[in-house]
Amino acid sequence: MDRNRRAKRCRKTTFLQLAAGHLQVQQGTIKRSGHIVFCPQRTDDVPAQLSLLISTVEAEACVLRGKLRIGDDWVSRWQTLSHGERKRAQIAVALWQQPDVLLLDEPTNHIDITARELLIEALTSFRGIGLLVSHDRDLLDLLCQQCIFLDPPQAIIQPGNYTKAAADVKREESSLQDRRHSLQQNLERLKDESKRRCAKASRANKKKSKRHLARGDSDGRAKIDLARVSGQDGHAGRLAKQLKGRIKHGQEQISEIKIKKRYATHFWIDGSVSPRRILFTIPADIIALDESRKLHIPEISMLRDDRIAITGANGMGKTTFIRHILNHIDIPNEHLVYLPQEIDMMKTRKIMADVNHLSHEQLGKIMTVVSALGSRPERLLHNLDISPGELRKVLLALGIIRQPHLIVMDEPTNHLDLPAIECLENALRDCPCGLLLISHDLHFLQQVTSKRWHLGQHETNVMISIDNRKTTD
Repeated sequence: MDRNRRAKRCRKTTFLQLAAGHLQVQQGTIKRSGHIVFCPQRTDDVPAQLSLLISTVEAEACVLRGKLRIGDDWVSRWQTLSHGERKRAQIAVALWQQPDVLLLDEPTNHIDITARELLIEALTSFRGIGLLVSHDRDLLDLLCQQCIFLDPPQAIIQPGNYTKAAADVKREESSLQDRRHSLQQNLERLKDESKRRCAKASRANKKKSKRHLARGDSDGRAKIDLARVSGQDGHAGRLAKQLKGRIKHGQEQISEIKIKKRYATHFWIDGSVSPRRILFTIPADIIALDESRKLHIPEISMLRDDRIAITGANGMGKTTFIRHILNHIDIPNEHLVYLPQEIDMMKTRKIMADVNHLSHEQLGKIMTVVSALGSRPERLLHNLDISPGELRKVLLALGIIRQPHLIVMDEPTNHLDLPAIECLENALRDCPCGLLLISHDLHFLQQVTSKRWHLGQHETNVMISIDNRKTTD
């Protein structure tokens, strides 16, 4: 199921929760059968059966632990695990239950390339029914045989993987637009013809009047009487009346073709650039990642217009590295935007409560950016429990209105729908400030970054390699 293809919140998570029975419908019924397991987006909580999965010697559990590389100490270390490691554990528990129906909400969020391949292998072997919500186009193409495009109040089902189904929907939309355009052109021609015939009928009515005839003009009166008897005088009027019926039918045809309104999806704010040529320089350092591994950081510098990708497998310390940078840079908070990988519900509610207390001018600017990123802002006002994707849009908007000199984003495409990712790509390509991005989405990085800092394992250490070439792999 394409994640929010319509560039607005279509409540796909709600759709999965309804399917799972976690929510009840207000109208209609949902028939369920078999064992259903729902795997949510968030990874805040330890999966209920993770401890049992780790401790059991059951063959299937051992296979899953090996495939997804689940650590024996992950339950006790849950709060220190990377979100990618948490996601792997979450999905391992779901698959271990061998459900008849598996509901997955953004399963590749936080997952690195290696873990993603392991995940795809595990999901490919699943023999039950799967409902998958994802912005991962390649994953949708590999796993899906049908796609549901949520477009309230409709749900459009198309056969084929995402690429085929999306192309079919696009062709149908294009055909509808062409049909509507053709009908509108024909309607305009009918209206023009109706005006012409009405004018002709008006002239005919004037001609059949005897007021303009002289008293002795018997021939003129005879001609008018003959026209009235033969019906020639009402011909133009009847034609005009017929056209009114055709015009009404044309208007009804056009009204039956529903074309969704499209919103502007392009934005930036001028002047967001540091007056300093070098944003920061950080000396070499060594940071302990855990009891056995250390992160070796070389001396690093970032120019004001650098666009840097930070890459590496899960657990390499990318988020730790980002936090180290943030703790050592000298950029005023009002010119720094930081979007963390995850934000819990308590912080989410506080952020939205603060947003709703902003001035009308500030709120207007924020909602303009949110709208450009594909969400309808009126849905967010006075709603404290927004989706993770919408929260990211709000946080980015809050930063952008401050005209940042540096934007730091940890897995920015997680929780975002495909149109929102494309909007974000467009915005970041145009932004004049520095970018520092952690992401496993190589397509996204290729679009918006030009340098790479890669974290890789070398024996018991994690080393950072600096690559100033275009991010390609």
